[in-house]
Amino acid sequence: MSDIHGNNVALRAVLRDGEQLGVEQWWALGDLVALGPDPVGVLETLSSLSGLKAIAGNTERYVITGDRPFPSFADVTADVGLLERLVEVAASFAWTRGAITQGGWFSWIEALPAQIRVTLPDGTRVLAVHASPMCDDGAGIDTRISDDELGKLLDGCDADVVFAGHTHDVTDRVVNGVRAVNLGSVSNPTRTDRCATYAVLTVEPDSHSIEHRVVEFDRHTVLSEIDAARHPAADYLRRFLATT
Repeated sequence: MSDIHGNNVALRAVLRDGEQLGVEQWWALGDLVALGPDPVGVLETLSSLSGLKAIAGNTERYVITGDRPFPSFADVTADVGLLERLVEVAASFAWTRGAITQGGWFSWIEALPAQIRVTLPDGTRVLAVHASPMCDDGAGIDTRISDDELGKLLDGCDADVVFAGHTHDVTDRVVNGVRAVNLGSVSNPTRTDRCATYAVLTVEPDSHSIEHRVVEFDRHTVLSEIDAARHPAADYLRRFLATT
């Protein structure tokens, strides 16, 4: 699973679905805490999972290092209309950093690795990253890029299967012999019904299979949590939960 974004309600819904399927180990592929209403709750839930493997995404880097996504000060200088967005982004990451620091989770987030590598019993080499094998941000594995572009992202990955999130766009493609799988997002999927998405990897001695899962969660409870937290990016977060 990937891109939980501080949404413990959606995370718990996914975990319940996985429990019914007999999931034995969970991988969380970054963007765990920002910008949702319950970053500490997410970390407490994740830490309770036996054998959890977790990595950092670009938003963990923003929270820990002070790096920020678009827009930069230079962007605002060129277009003053971006000022409100700059202020909102800065306030949001500061809010999340404050929450995890007060909760005692800063060092845990800071120590997260960038990738997971395993070799399955059937010999398949699996790589799990946040966005792409070379970067935690920018272009990622999804439906909107060409095979040539995706091939460049996967070049030199030294894996047969690559799992990622970041763009929130569920994808399962094979390019240059590499199967590229985007898990979507637990909290902020691109689906119009806003259901959470993740994938289950089933491993046998001489084979494996991948199943994409779609899970409903209580969006109204999340909206209430956003309001109760007085989150500085409340309007931005509400847009992710609105169905069309």
